[in-house]
Amino acid sequence: MTEVHDASHLIGDEAIDLVLRMLAIPGKSGQEQQIAQFIVQELRNVGIAESQIQFDRAHQKSPFGGEVGNLIVKLPGTVRGPRRLLMAHLDTVPLCVGCQPVRTGNLIRSKNPATALGGDDRAGAATLLNTLKLIQKHQLPHPPLTFFWAVQEEVGLIGARHVQISKLGSPKLCFNWDGGPANLATIGATGDDHLAIEITGIASHAGAHPENGVSAIAIAARAISSLVEEGWHGKVIKGKKTGTSNIGVIQGGEATNVVTDHLVLKGEARSHDPAFRARIVSAYRKAFTAAAKTTKNVAGKSGSIKFESSNKYESFRLEPQSDVVQAACAAIKKIGLVPETRISNGGLDANWMFAHGLPTVTLGCGQSGIHTVQEVLDIEMYLNACRIALLLATLSN
Repeated sequence: MTEVHDASHLIGDEAIDLVLRMLAIPGKSGQEQQIAQFIVQELRNVGIAESQIQFDRAHQKSPFGGEVGNLIVKLPGTVRGPRRLLMAHLDTVPLCVGCQPVRTGNLIRSKNPATALGGDDRAGAATLLNTLKLIQKHQLPHPPLTFFWAVQEEVGLIGARHVQISKLGSPKLCFNWDGGPANLATIGATGDDHLAIEITGIASHAGAHPENGVSAIAIAARAISSLVEEGWHGKVIKGKKTGTSNIGVIQGGEATNVVTDHLVLKGEARSHDPAFRARIVSAYRKAFTAAAKTTKNVAGKSGSIKFESSNKYESFRLEPQSDVVQAACAAIKKIGLVPETRISNGGLDANWMFAHGLPTVTLGCGQSGIHTVQEVLDIEMYLNACRIALLLATLSN
């Protein structure tokens, strides 16, 4: 049996080859079947039993549908200790489809200039797979382990939200690999409420009788202008409370000679403080309601709105002295890096893991420039992520 303290020396060219192969496989959100089957075949090749490989039905609960659910693999422990979970998401953003990964020096980028690389989060998915393969191939001692490849992270953390918790085996320490440098441990993240606003005005001929119409666009413009002027749009600071908000989608109108009578807007409100996030949402509701009531035609008729908000994910924050944070930082230190902790203003699969009662630290894999054609993967950082994952999986930190 390979000694645990020697295990990190097993990480090298095979890990790089693995991530290169995985980056080349398309798998945007909802279309993860091909990359999931690649992982399953790799697991079979190293002797993982079919009974240990499971898919849940998370995609069946997704508003986007999908080809496949979350991939979950459980290993019984060979040494005593609480079960540990390692996770990453399978999907990439659509811009990554068509990626041709190529190594140039210490970086991996897409040879196709029209695509992003997909290191977010194929580097994380490869980190998990590399760890499991090394444990199996070299019979490394380990506590009970769960490997969890989540689907549809990029479209709202769908896989983590709808994971079948009973399949995870009640892990006590959970680690998620996503974007950023390898020494970064994200221990908290903001919450996000989705806003859906439908504006109904009154149509009329914009040339002959514009005064008979009520423009849905004018209602939206007045509402958004009010939100900007009163400090509720963009970066929101009210005393000691902070958050952000944005209208990101506006759809409506078909002709310039018609007063637009229907508009659909989509937006978001974020804050680490759920109560303050509710205030932001309330400000949006009031602004659009007031704009609809006060925007009238010559006959005194006004428009109306339908306003809906829903929680995409709730904020969370782990205590720096908690066992899971301390374990992550100890592994980072052991490979010679200085651990840094941060709180994120973006959502993570860890948001929903925390909501499920599974406090989860998110670690980096060396990706940068994600969701753009400038995306690159730093190879040394990725290898460090693999080293950290192996330490955490084998209790050798």
